[in-house]
Amino acid sequence: MEKLKAVRKARIGIYTMGLKAYWNQFQGLHDRMLEYGRFIEKKVKEMDAEVYFYGLVDCEEEGRRCGEFFNEKGVDLILAHSGTYVTSASILPVHQICKAPTVVLNLQPAAQINYLQTSTGEWLAHCGACPAPETANAFNRAGIAYRCVNGLLGMDYTPEISVTDENTAKRPEAKRAWKEIKEWVQAASVKAALQYCRFGFLGNNYSGMLDLYSDYTMLQAQTGIHIELLEMCDLDRMLRSVTDEETAQKRKEIEEFFVISDDVSADPLAKKPTEEQLNWSARVAAAQEKLVKEYNLDGLAYYYHGAPEGDYEKLQSGFIVGHSLLTAKGIPCAGEGDLKTCLAMKICDILGKGGSFCEIVVTDYIEGTILLGHDGPFHLAIAQGRPLLRGLGVYHGKQGTGVSVEAKVRTGAITNLGCTQTVDGRLKFIITEAEATNAQIMTIGNTQTHVRFHKDPDAYMDEWFAEAPTHHFAMSVGHNGGLFEKTADLLGVKSVVLDKKV
Repeated sequence: MEKLKAVRKARIGIYTMGLKAYWNQFQGLHDRMLEYGRFIEKKVKEMDAEVYFYGLVDCEEEGRRCGEFFNEKGVDLILAHSGTYVTSASILPVHQICKAPTVVLNLQPAAQINYLQTSTGEWLAHCGACPAPETANAFNRAGIAYRCVNGLLGMDYTPEISVTDENTAKRPEAKRAWKEIKEWVQAASVKAALQYCRFGFLGNNYSGMLDLYSDYTMLQAQTGIHIELLEMCDLDRMLRSVTDEETAQKRKEIEEFFVISDDVSADPLAKKPTEEQLNWSARVAAAQEKLVKEYNLDGLAYYYHGAPEGDYEKLQSGFIVGHSLLTAKGIPCAGEGDLKTCLAMKICDILGKGGSFCEIVVTDYIEGTILLGHDGPFHLAIAQGRPLLRGLGVYHGKQGTGVSVEAKVRTGAITNLGCTQTVDGRLKFIITEAEATNAQIMTIGNTQTHVRFHKDPDAYMDEWFAEAPTHHFAMSVGHNGGLFEKTADLLGVKSVVLDKKV
């Protein structure tokens, strides 16, 4: 589905380290360092980021100019390429002036130097690891956080000046390094995007779900998101403006993306949706999209509990279908007013990994799985086939009736991202990599996915519950543990990875 809003790209600053005294001593070394730096620039540009390559930092004056350059460009992340030896005094000013998070790249051009033909100048082109300890020490003593990626540069050719083979693109040390670099760039894109995100909070939390309650100021302070408080009358105002033509168009969209169920179900409360229910869901979905556009929203947490049989109860009975469509369009919608899980869903979506609203459904000790899902919205982009719409006679634990989504996440690697809050008021990410299986689910109009962890279900739950999670989390596709850890690092959020594969 086409996204309703473009996500702000990360701005990445890159520079290459070197020692000014070398340039006159070793012919060609200056330009060779620039060539390596421009190779890194080219690779990072392929990661859908805005890239600003300063060039060489080889003395403290250049360090100051580089820091000012990065500030002018508003970079979100600095990739400090350790090309050859440099004094730490030369590069420290870069990071004292520009406070963007930093990743030091120790990327050796060749897997092995040509020992018999290597001159001093040739060796210096391969000694990027030499200044890395000095750099780390200086950063540490200056209170500058840093991260390191070590490996091979991964060029697919050998520069003319080189006396050894520098074509290392297919070596595992290069692939691993570039996977790490890409994850850092992606993590920077999350931090950059969240600082410009507007989350709506419609209605209130489900009363009594203490784990879901959060301080709006705390969320903005720690992530940069703005939270717009919305009322049901805001949505009702949008509903009154929806035309018959808009309703028909939304009904067509629903039929393109969902399968409409028949009456075959184990639950007598789950039936084929009536024409009235489908048309109402389409009308409400049109209103929901208008609300998102009116308030320029990037995410929405919602829940409404009002007077039985009132107008707003009828309005909220049509929520699930429209919120699923919005989630598929890059506007994650989290039920029961769960802002923290909406944040986790948004992170997954920014990274192109989905992000479906989940909780524990039931444990299957025969399959060795835990079913994870929820009543409510589903991320259509990561579904196993087309999701099914069922008409429900009752929303369990809630008021009203309406249409709900039944679906499972596609088979294969998944990663769950939970966002909880600690006793000291800090956010914490709980990350788990696992596998989704295509086993049988219930026909009750809820999303459900069998998930097999590396440990047996009880051992995994022992580990999970010990971290004081919320009962909701976001499910993403792919193994994204390292990516989510890097995202937490750049956001300044504590993270823990559970159930690690031995």
